[in-house]
Amino acid sequence: MPVGSVVSSLHHYGDDVSHLLGSARSFVAASGYQQPLLYLSRDQLRANVRRFMAAMPSVAPHFAVKANPDPRVLAVLRDEGVNFEIASGAELNLLLELDVRPELIFYSNPIKSETYLREAANWGVQWYGVDSVAEVQKIHRIYPGASLYLRISTSNLGSAWPLEGKFGVGTRDARAVMSECARLNMDLAGITFHVGSQCSNVHNWRQGIRSARLYFRRMEEQGLVPRLLNIGGGFPVCMTSGVPTIEEIGTVINRELASFDPSIRVIAEPGRNLVASAGCMVTQVIGTAVRNGQHWLYLDTGVYGGLMELNERFHYPIITDRRGAMRNWTLAGPTCDSIDVCIKNQLLPATMRSGDLIYLPYTGAYTACCATAFNGFPIPDVVVV
Repeated sequence: MPVGSVVSSLHHYGDDVSHLLGSARSFVAASGYQQPLLYLSRDQLRANVRRFMAAMPSVAPHFAVKANPDPRVLAVLRDEGVNFEIASGAELNLLLELDVRPELIFYSNPIKSETYLREAANWGVQWYGVDSVAEVQKIHRIYPGASLYLRISTSNLGSAWPLEGKFGVGTRDARAVMSECARLNMDLAGITFHVGSQCSNVHNWRQGIRSARLYFRRMEEQGLVPRLLNIGGGFPVCMTSGVPTIEEIGTVINRELASFDPSIRVIAEPGRNLVASAGCMVTQVIGTAVRNGQHWLYLDTGVYGGLMELNERFHYPIITDRRGAMRNWTLAGPTCDSIDVCIKNQLLPATMRSGDLIYLPYTGAYTACCATAFNGFPIPDVVVV
């Protein structure tokens, strides 16, 4: 970041982010700053959806509600023709309150409580993700008429938050799930995978789709009829150089999908890609300190307050109106927990002081929805304009 020029450092992010930053500044100037807030733009949400759909016309987006469950955000996505993916009963209820039809909701969490399963089945949710024999048996007990899709493991190389290990099956376990579905006469009709969150490696999608094609053949060997390919989430936002655009990812995916029978329904589960660039977090410096030569900058929000992902692996732009020579700061949250430290060696003006505001673009996903009121500090307000 050049000395004395903070706003100009946004030039490579594009006009959308610069406009969002300006709008967030104007809102704070007009309303006054009270506590941390997440400023969200409906126009940018719409633009993100349309860009995703244009990049992959044959892929139906099912928004991963966990990325931002604000009802105002969900309503915009619904109105733009986006369907939804859920992981809990609470997320299901949010969508039902917005009059989203249950047949447009996919329940992708591979491990579901019996209570949530019964509720989803009673409402008419048809599709459920699985990756274990025990989950197939559980669903069979509760809703034998369900349609299932099997989550397979695939490479997460190049993702900011790898997800392999906790979910996804390899060849041997996949065969066991298929055999159990065939034995129980369960409708295992699809394959899904996840390339890891904020994935910058387009080859992961290529590998996942090719693996799915092989698993379709194995399903057919068991007498199962493939009808669904769910290419999951992980679609990134271009916060830094080297991150592929949705168009570049779409080119790879479209090429791979060309070899599939057109009767196969193809969906995806974008989360961050649809909402991150529509949001800007605003936080305030509440204090500074120097310890053993290290300069600390304390904010009124932090790891517990929505900045869980602000770290060396996932680094939002950090913008301030203050000017001057730069120095390295360690940014920390307000709580008295020692893990509430966001990032070290962050270049910001040396003159930063209590009361200064900091703006963090690309924070429309996994921020306010991940915040807690730990230690009595407030969860960020969410402003949707």
